[in-house]
Amino acid sequence: MNDLSFVAPPWAWAALTVGIVAMLAIDLLMHRDNHEISFREAAIWSAVWIVIGLGFGVLLWLWQGPEVAATYYAGYLIEKALSVDNVFIFAMIFAAFSVPAAYQHKVLFWGVVGALAFRVAFIFAGASLLDALSWTAFLLGALLIYTAYRMAFHHSTDIDPERNILVRLVRRLLPTTPNYHGARFFVRIDGRRTATLLFVVLVAVEGTDLIFAIDSVAAVLAITTNTYLVWAANAFAVLGLRALYFCLAGLLRRFVHLHYGLAFLLAFAGLKLILAETAVGKLPIPITLGVIVATLAVTIATSLRSTRDQQPLDQSATDVPTRA
Repeated sequence: MNDLSFVAPPWAWAALTVGIVAMLAIDLLMHRDNHEISFREAAIWSAVWIVIGLGFGVLLWLWQGPEVAATYYAGYLIEKALSVDNVFIFAMIFAAFSVPAAYQHKVLFWGVVGALAFRVAFIFAGASLLDALSWTAFLLGALLIYTAYRMAFHHSTDIDPERNILVRLVRRLLPTTPNYHGARFFVRIDGRRTATLLFVVLVAVEGTDLIFAIDSVAAVLAITTNTYLVWAANAFAVLGLRALYFCLAGLLRRFVHLHYGLAFLLAFAGLKLILAETAVGKLPIPITLGVIVATLAVTIATSLRSTRDQQPLDQSATDVPTRA
């Protein structure tokens, strides 16, 4: 399928990778004491991650021009919007396992590391398939449209992480303890290395994100198959996921229309992917970017207006939209 002529040189890949690793290391160092994250701290970190994500687009603009930068911003915004859906799921997983607040950041940190690894694999596999076999665009497009339908009309309010296949597999293959042992993932009990409940929670988070990463990556690939831009958009959006969780965990119930907006964006991405292989061709990036911004603005504004008299609720009462 036709796409940008921009090809990132090896040094650009190396710089991006080093930058991501450095940011993860700084985040881990700043939270090595496993303290409970306050709203103020989460808001500051959210702002930092957003500035970094937007700043990378500015660098792309100066280096490669407005088309490349706008393409990155479109991918970044749609991935950032879809990451809010992950926040709903994390809230329910933490509530289901009664995870102490002080240990939640550690789970999310390693969850993000796993999420980045999943996305790298999906990005290169998806981009290769779309470039080599054009008909796969119709399959991915149909998947996104179906997922959009499920999100809009069949969202549920309950999640049972114990049904997660990876959680069941871990419990079957590894000795586990039903208790937390501080912030440790493994302890020795009766001389045996045993997985703690915190490790089971981490597996539940990773297993859920593994499923969600498929449509997230597909949505960005509908915008561009340039692997450098797709990887950058996914990475910078996912890096801010932890801080976003601690900012929004108590406010999620106010986003009553968000799943409709996200469903529309998924359907739009699926349609865009299909049209790219027809006589219509790829939709211009300014139109794509405009649709994403307008959808998010309208969805958030109408949600907040509809719930302006509500107080933030405990995260255990959060309504959770599901993508499949």
